[in-house]
Amino acid sequence: MKSSLIPNGGSIENLGATITEEGVNFAVYSETASALFVSIYDEQDKEVERVEFDVHQDNIHAVQLAGLGAGTRYGLRADGEYTPDQGLFFDPAKLLVDPYAKRLDRVFVRSPRLRLDRAEAVDTAPLIPKAIVTSSSGEVATPRKKAPGLFYEMNVRGYTMRHPGVQGPLRGTIAALTTQRVIDHLKYIGVDTLQLMPTAAWIDEGHLPQLGLTNAWGYNPVAYSAIDPRLAPRGPHELRNMTDLYRKNGISVILDVVYNHTGESDANGPMLSLMGLDAKTYYRFIEVDGKQQLINDTGTGNTLRCDHPAAQRLVIDSLRYWVQEMGVSGFRFDLATILGREPGFNPNAVMLEKIKSDSVLSNCILVAEPWDIGPGGYQLGQFGKEFKEHNDTYRDEVRSFWRGEDGKIGALAGKIAGSAEIFNFAGRKPSAGVSMLAVHDGYTLRDLVSFNDKHNEANGENNRDGHSNNSSWNCGFEGETDDPAVNAARKRDVRALLATLFMSRGSLLLQQGDEMYRTQHGNNNAYAQDNEITWVDWENNDGDLVDFVAAINAFRKAHPALTHDHFLTGQTKAGVRDVAWLHPDGREMNEGDWQYAGASTLGMRLQVKGDEVLIWFNRRAEPVLAKLPEGHWTIGLQSDDAAMNMLADGAVTLPPRSVTALVVAEHEGPSEPEAEVQQG
Repeated sequence: MKSSLIPNGGSIENLGATITEEGVNFAVYSETASALFVSIYDEQDKEVERVEFDVHQDNIHAVQLAGLGAGTRYGLRADGEYTPDQGLFFDPAKLLVDPYAKRLDRVFVRSPRLRLDRAEAVDTAPLIPKAIVTSSSGEVATPRKKAPGLFYEMNVRGYTMRHPGVQGPLRGTIAALTTQRVIDHLKYIGVDTLQLMPTAAWIDEGHLPQLGLTNAWGYNPVAYSAIDPRLAPRGPHELRNMTDLYRKNGISVILDVVYNHTGESDANGPMLSLMGLDAKTYYRFIEVDGKQQLINDTGTGNTLRCDHPAAQRLVIDSLRYWVQEMGVSGFRFDLATILGREPGFNPNAVMLEKIKSDSVLSNCILVAEPWDIGPGGYQLGQFGKEFKEHNDTYRDEVRSFWRGEDGKIGALAGKIAGSAEIFNFAGRKPSAGVSMLAVHDGYTLRDLVSFNDKHNEANGENNRDGHSNNSSWNCGFEGETDDPAVNAARKRDVRALLATLFMSRGSLLLQQGDEMYRTQHGNNNAYAQDNEITWVDWENNDGDLVDFVAAINAFRKAHPALTHDHFLTGQTKAGVRDVAWLHPDGREMNEGDWQYAGASTLGMRLQVKGDEVLIWFNRRAEPVLAKLPEGHWTIGLQSDDAAMNMLADGAVTLPPRSVTALVVAEHEGPSEPEAEVQQG
């Protein structure tokens, strides 16, 4: 194709498409391509220009084209050696998405034509989203780095598709989150940090189309800096509008980001972007019998090569864009171990150090999912004081305690006290651990107490997918039931679990809808269910449970003894002992108590200057009488809403399967005997 656009040099300073006084500058990194081209498309998706990059310096290729501006639709093409078993996939018939694209004109859709060999290839332009040149928003945002108290994990589509307060056309989009009723709900339950599941443009996994399913979660990105058009159909400014509004409402917005692989999958996957531009630069390979094979430390077919400067620049530039242009305040890094692989994990890896030391990113909320599936991939506690880390040991041990497993009383104490065995070193604090009971890749809280076994048949894999060991229980019946006793037991257990979470030290995370008693009908891997399985059912939400979550979070915030960010020692300083662990008999726990396999009731007495809280955890199926320390105690929180508060004769009756929090009463004159008790 002969071009009417005349190349006019080009700058290698900024990668991607940059608007200049002369037009648009395009720049891309590739070490192995022999030629690179930019293809320009009109509104009818017809290629009207194809221009070869004419500046080549330090493996950056650039071209500047006059007469172009914001709104220009384009794609890239790369030529060079085509030897797939050596990691070389060059084919100019494959239109490629710019790794630095900020906006796409459509969603990614799989097609067999995207993976044809070069000898059989056809022009894939009709199948590939075109990048759209965007201009800067003009106002650079700064992160809102308020220490998170409660993270709320949200899937944009799942949260809003059935929301009665969201107008139909907005449902499933980021704009829906600006609806006042959505904001009011988050503020009511006390959310201060909203964690959006992946928003970067993604593609379905290869087996989903034939099953009639689509990816609902977004953990299969192609363009790291372009919002998926399903979430922002009018453009990326919808996210900036949303983050600005949430900032005004006291809520930080962070993104769940997937800088560990792309949706191009393995060597037989679709050719969409990085694989066609320079696979060996951007992905990890290993030589096997003289052939180059993609390393799969992510379980998705490829692994981002985070120890290469080009991949590092791609990630850092993308992160800075989300903060400065889109107004987000931080990130949760999916499979974060990949960021530190060189190829084994190094906690001081260059990529991690660049994130920690960056002038913009160092002011952000940084959260690591501290594992991947590769060798040595589990790295909980190793990301340094700049990061918070998802603490799966909290989830597992707290679930196991309430499930009734033997010998879990000590593990419960360790987890609710902040997991010191993991985080208490190098200046870290309990807030370094993000404690959670459930997240997207597992059961909802309701399903946790309703199913002994996963029920993932709807995923089309004969129930083979998803975790089989969930530390779950069904309260006597598998799945949904009309039995009032079973349903009452389940709600009681969910309230006890939630109370345990909010009485724990550290950072907390709540999965969307768990405060409403949401179900996924036993599906613990609903990644491919963009339907009513994952869409929050607002019409049938449990309003009483919502009120309870709001109340326990408010109680937590009101008591510094619960939120003081230091590890407990049991020592007395300035007349204050930070923690005492109590047996129901009223004495402190001794070695025999901790070792007793059947121990099921534990008291945790917390003190800071000016505040004192005593929390009792009782997993028994019957009430337990617990003697109280000296003091004037009153019930501050009770997880069992049907239980009578029984405080008398220096003791409290703990309802079955419950959490009870008592505080030192501040009053003048006598109080009602059923609410308070004077001792000593």
